[in-house]
Amino acid sequence: MGQLKHIVVYLGAAASFIAAPAQAQVATEGPAAVVGAKSIRIERIKVHAPTIEGNLEGETADRDVLVVLPPSYGKERNRRYPVVYALHGYSIGAEQWAREIHLTVTAQNAFANGAREMILVLPDSKTVHNGSMYSSSATTGDFETFISRDLIAYIDSHYRTIAKRESRGLSGHSMGGYGTSRIGMKHSDMFGVLYMMSPCCLSARDAGPMDPSALKQLDAVRTPGDSAGLPFLLRAQLAVAAAWSPNPANPPLYLDLPVKDGRVRNDVLAKWAANAPLSFVDQYIGNLKRYRAIAIDVGDKDGLKDDARTLHEILDRYGIANRFEIYDGDHTNRVAWRFQDQLMPFFSQNLVFQ
Repeated sequence: MGQLKHIVVYLGAAASFIAAPAQAQVATEGPAAVVGAKSIRIERIKVHAPTIEGNLEGETADRDVLVVLPPSYGKERNRRYPVVYALHGYSIGAEQWAREIHLTVTAQNAFANGAREMILVLPDSKTVHNGSMYSSSATTGDFETFISRDLIAYIDSHYRTIAKRESRGLSGHSMGGYGTSRIGMKHSDMFGVLYMMSPCCLSARDAGPMDPSALKQLDAVRTPGDSAGLPFLLRAQLAVAAAWSPNPANPPLYLDLPVKDGRVRNDVLAKWAANAPLSFVDQYIGNLKRYRAIAIDVGDKDGLKDDARTLHEILDRYGIANRFEIYDGDHTNRVAWRFQDQLMPFFSQNLVFQ
């Protein structure tokens, strides 16, 4: 997930968060457990999403969700807690995301090290093509509204939350960082603090070289499930197309690719560009100014660092306070430590706990 390559038709946003298939699901190292840290509880639930019902590629509207309850939750029955929603990256679901950040250890360590207790929610937004892009599409369903409305409504009605925007945080890594930027800009009425970890897909991309063999493989896909046999980056391209250039009149995949009959389709590229946060951030400055705090971080060996820096500079230009850090690391190797030592303390310091 470091150096980027244009190795298929038009990778665009897809290439901007992946360099090689082998790095899609990684075994990351994590910190040692703090001696004496109190135990958290992780509940595995399903949340029904009316906004995902009826999508054209058959994604289930009953979504898997991990809910992390802090050590005091089962004892202090009248206590209410802020909530942080943490979004996973492309090709992994909530369970793999929890493993990559060593969730049990890092959450317990963060609380033991002084972070104030909060609820963590990890929704699964993996799709048949490996990722929803946290976007709104007739093809995949409206995952943007699932995160910003349906899921919040469920969590607030089933757990002891502080149900106000100032006590609600949004975070995510890679595609989840993209989701945090997209949803955060559009739904400041629902969240009060943002933390983007190595956000992908921030900028619009030009068409790359056309690979005849890649075109042939894409043409051979006859059902959404067929994409499971594609190389990683081609599958990512289908995920982006399903999210950003849906077409209900184009079965069986119900999407438009940016190359057809050997020619680049500028109308499709325009749709993809319209979903790049660096293209639409200027429209949401008023929303961004509502946040109590915003953070962006990215590794110095991560090919996404330039776009992350650009977003930081835009926020600075508009006078929007934000914390930005380029740390020693690549796209994934420090993610567990960042979650423990940076992300959770950041929400502890900036969410409203009353």
